[in-house]
Amino acid sequence: MTPKSASKEVHRICLLAPVIPVLIVEDAIKARSLAQALVRGGLPALEVTLRTPAALEVISEMVKVSGCVVGAGTLLTPKDVEAAVNAGAKFGVAPGATERLLDACEEANLPILPGAATASEIMRLYERGYSIQKFFPAEANGGAPALKAIGAPLPQVKFCPTGGVSLKNANDYLLLDNTLCVGGSWVAPKELVKASDWNGITRLASEAARL
Repeated sequence: MTPKSASKEVHRICLLAPVIPVLIVEDAIKARSLAQALVRGGLPALEVTLRTPAALEVISEMVKVSGCVVGAGTLLTPKDVEAAVNAGAKFGVAPGATERLLDACEEANLPILPGAATASEIMRLYERGYSIQKFFPAEANGGAPALKAIGAPLPQVKFCPTGGVSLKNANDYLLLDNTLCVGGSWVAPKELVKASDWNGITRLASEAARL
């Protein structure tokens, strides 16, 4: 997969809904119900972060849910890419980008949303062919004003800002010309997942889908 074709597919995924839930799931038993609750609320693209021992099993379960496009987040190494593909992930998300990681994604035909925080990082990724990127950590890097400023000299690059994004500030980003969607964990808070409050999560997802 070329960087340009990867960005084309990631662009399509980012336009499915204004918010991509960033999920840290401890228990694979809850995976399908969680995915169904989010899809019901209008959020079909999900990022399962590889931050728990259950993450790969969670991906394997969620990909069975109709209407769900499941990605693997926190990809750091080629081994992570291989594991994500084997689990059934349809796209990958990384906090940054290294040549080895990008090579691995291209060889595995896994569309990647690579992370960038500075103009130089964004330019390097764009030079390689990645026109859709993750602005991370968004709030710590100056938030929506910073992303708007980056967009002036780099209008060719579009973003999914993640990191400190919430219901309160999501629209600040979504109103920018260079933002396709945002990534956030607020739509599936730990306490609701732990309590199996799927109706509560669907309500939060519906609220996010209307942004």
